Amino acid sequence: MKRVLGLAALLAVAAAQQAQAGWGCGTGGYACCPVQTCQPTACYTACRVERETCYQTVYETRYEPEQVTCMKTVVDTVWEDVAETCYRVEYETAYRECNYQVCRPVTNTTYRNETYCVQKPVWETAYRECNYQVQEPVWETVNEQVCRTVYEPVTETINRQVCRTVYRQVTETVNQERCYTVMQPVTTMRTVRQDCGRWVVQQQYHPGPMVPRCTIDHCGVPRMCMVQAPGITTCRRVWCPQIVERQIPQTTYCPQVVRQVCPIQVCRVVPEQVVENCPVQVCRMVPRQVTQSVPRRVCRMTCRTVTQQIPYRVCRMVTEELTRQVPVTTCEMITETQTQRVRYCVAKQVPYTVTRKVAKCVQRQEPTTYTRMVARCVPRQVAYEVCRMVPVQACMPCDSCGTSNVSGTGAYEQNTARPESNGLNGAPAQEESAPATDPVPGRSI
Repeated sequence: MKRVLGLAALLAVAAAQQAQAGWGCGTGGYACCPVQTCQPTACYTACRVERETCYQTVYETRYEPEQVTCMKTVVDTVWEDVAETCYRVEYETAYRECNYQVCRPVTNTTYRNETYCVQKPVWETAYRECNYQVQEPVWETVNEQVCRTVYEPVTETINRQVCRTVYRQVTETVNQERCYTVMQPVTTMRTVRQDCGRWVVQQQYHPGPMVPRCTIDHCGVPRMCMVQAPGITTCRRVWCPQIVERQIPQTTYCPQVVRQVCPIQVCRVVPEQVVENCPVQVCRMVPRQVTQSVPRRVCRMTCRTVTQQIPYRVCRMVTEELTRQVPVTTCEMITETQTQRVRYCVAKQVPYTVTRKVAKCVQRQEPTTYTRMVARCVPRQVAYEVCRMVPVQACMPCDSCGTSNVSGTGAYEQNTARPESNGLNGAPAQEESAPATDPVPGRSI
């Protein structure tokens, strides 16, 4: 704005100087000026507004799709055969000597002396004759047959049915269904936009600035006028975009579950009942009747009639100790050690090898393509208008000089020409003729 105001002030000063020089031709009146210099003209410098379209480079951020390939870790399940050692239990029959104790009864008969007390009556007789019955004890030894039961051990060997369970291994082949995941490639087409533009060289003309230039008029007086300097032509490269769409293949991997029937061998244990005859020695007690004569004293009372003089009798009991032998039967258990061969089962671990499938995760790198948006700075030209003031030299005819209009008309037409034509060619501006009379009415010379 300050530049425009300074340029307008400079033009006003130059116009004032030019008018003063035209009116007086450098003197105080028109008397000293030739007739050619006093042409009927009134020239002044005016400013006109010119609009110019300029271009400014503006950078904007544009996001464009870009294909990026990276490696993705994919885990696959791989089944490996692993040999594993297992142990199964096998039973074997073994024999061992077993000693056991047997108690056998042994009967012994012994005699012991037994002392007992007997109340013996003692009578005191007062003599009187009396017939009475007297019972006298008579002791006799009698052999009595005593029967008793004796148990004797009898050992027998019998066959006993022994039922035992034997586990037998049975191998079967079964079909097992297994599922695993397979990555199936799927190819699709996608649209990609690509800029296939090109650079174009354009020429642009830049007009020169208005510069003041000193010129000499017909009177030989130098004058200052604004002349446009010659312009310049520049070349610049302009990007002409051309968006082209094309189809590119894209491969993606989709997981797919695959089922497979695999035959496997299954080992199972089947119980089986086995009946065996085992010889067993059995000891049983057999009863036996034994008759034995045992002497025993028997006391019996004998009645006898006695006639005697018995006054009255006083009976008193006198205690008397007697000794007798009493048979005692003693049963004694005698312990005997006997040996028997006993069969037993011995379990032992038998190794065997089993092959089984073991799942193992294996990692692998798989290329994966994905699209990302990349920011790119793209320049573009933005048009804008610039307004500037251009000085214009304007002349109009003056009727107060009293001269013919022919010369004034020619001067007007010559001065109203565009100043750009003179300024562009670098030629000096055409001198203007001074008016013949004073353009200002009522001014004295």
